[in-house]
Amino acid sequence: MTPLARLLTIMATLRDPARGCDWDKAQTFATIAPYTIEEAYEVADAIARDDMSALREELGDLLLQVVFHCRIAEESGDFAFADVAAAIADKMEARHPHIFGDQDHGDHSREERWERAKEAERTAKGATSALDGVAMALPALMRAEKLQKRAARVGFDWPDTAGPAEKLAEEAEELAAAGTDAERLEEAGDLLFSAVNVVRSHGIAPEDALRAANAKFERRFRAMEALAGGGFARLSLVEQEALWQRVKAAERAAKAG
Repeated sequence: MTPLARLLTIMATLRDPARGCDWDKAQTFATIAPYTIEEAYEVADAIARDDMSALREELGDLLLQVVFHCRIAEESGDFAFADVAAAIADKMEARHPHIFGDQDHGDHSREERWERAKEAERTAKGATSALDGVAMALPALMRAEKLQKRAARVGFDWPDTAGPAEKLAEEAEELAAAGTDAERLEEAGDLLFSAVNVVRSHGIAPEDALRAANAKFERRFRAMEALAGGGFARLSLVEQEALWQRVKAAERAAKAG
């Protein structure tokens, strides 16, 4: 028995109505969806840490989620794991006609070829808008970027970086002028959406930029706590800011050295 066949058999056993696990039998697509998302993030985390042992484990956890969903679908007669594997194999061949077919590369980049293939697939499925197919469940930052990229492909985009920057400043003013909670919520969303556009206009992935900023803030904050020797919360804001500047200066010195 191959490792994959063994995994499929284990899942079928766990879902067996008579002798399966009560927890596994009770699960549905909806209840395990959050675990699927979580496992995908843990794969990304292992990659970011360059931890190959963790990556092997996390990929296994993610594969288990795929097998779990497929087993539930198989029980209802919708599809099985083999159908999923066949579908993605067909899709990959269709999206790479220059590799698996008789088309040449032409003058199009890999990204252009990929997007044209995806657009053809969406059209075949009945898409009527350039924004069709952008998953609602994506993290808001990532979804904002994808929506903007889709709009840009049909010409709705700023021609340079100045336009998005001016729009961001405008949205900041509108947030400051908002008078109700509802207005502040709306304007805050517009501000964040505009910030994504600014970052994207510079050719930077907003998710990557924010992830790096999060890591930098966490690194500096922990360094401040270490300098404070356990008494950081008792310091005044002015004292905390002084520590922040010390940490920044130390990082600059380390880079210069």
